Amino acid sequence: MKKSVVSKEYQNLQKDILTLQENWKESINPESIIPSLDKAAMSAGVPAAALTSINFDISLFIQWIEEIIALLTKNNPELESKLASVGTLLNEETAIRWIDEAFSFNNVYFASFAEEHGLEEWIPQFLAETALRPYLQLTAEKLQHEITHSVHGAGCPVCGEPARLAVLEDEGRKVMTCPRCLAHWDAKRIECAHCGNDDHKAIQFLTIEGDASSQIQVCEKCSGYIKVIDTRQYLSKPSAAMLDLNTIHLDFVAQEQGYQAVGEVKQTN
Repeated sequence: MKKSVVSKEYQNLQKDILTLQENWKESINPESIIPSLDKAAMSAGVPAAALTSINFDISLFIQWIEEIIALLTKNNPELESKLASVGTLLNEETAIRWIDEAFSFNNVYFASFAEEHGLEEWIPQFLAETALRPYLQLTAEKLQHEITHSVHGAGCPVCGEPARLAVLEDEGRKVMTCPRCLAHWDAKRIECAHCGNDDHKAIQFLTIEGDASSQIQVCEKCSGYIKVIDTRQYLSKPSAAMLDLNTIHLDFVAQEQGYQAVGEVKQTN
């Protein structure tokens, strides 16, 4: 099994963040999340979370941001000066905007916010996304019994995160899993999650020397890829978020060979 290219320090930080998120999720009132199962919309690829009524506790969200900042600063004191101004910037109006923009993956908004307020580009989106995930994960828990498949190219059927991670379970059953909201759903062994291609001649598997538990499934039709991890070889199964982080070397390999985390069907004359 290949050793992760992610430093032990960063892995430990992520574990601490996941522990925080688990604690935050426990403090959310379950009644504040009311799913709406519009199967027609979901069949068209609309993420279930976008159809769900979520009553965010804004004061709690801001408190969580403060807790993340405290954790980051404790882990790396050099970040204190870079994060110091966030608390003064994050009022109720801004927090609501952060939730909306993180929900919809609006990278442009966060990059603009960072530039406007003299922050490093990663800071606003990282903080917003980290504090949003407990709500998405609780939404996924409420909807999991209805999540049996995904629409090709639409990503996670709950939160819309691009599909990029699958695990092999039991007798080799392939289960797509979302590192963002932790939803999971069955998938065919030979099938592209991005374009639906199931031609075994156009689906290839790349292997990594020294990493017997991992493969990269690539599609020659749309140039998309996903990581496929045989967790049956793990002594203890990590969370989807940690599994995604610790297999980032597979993303590097796939992208270096021209494959993309979001497939795009090639145009033919």
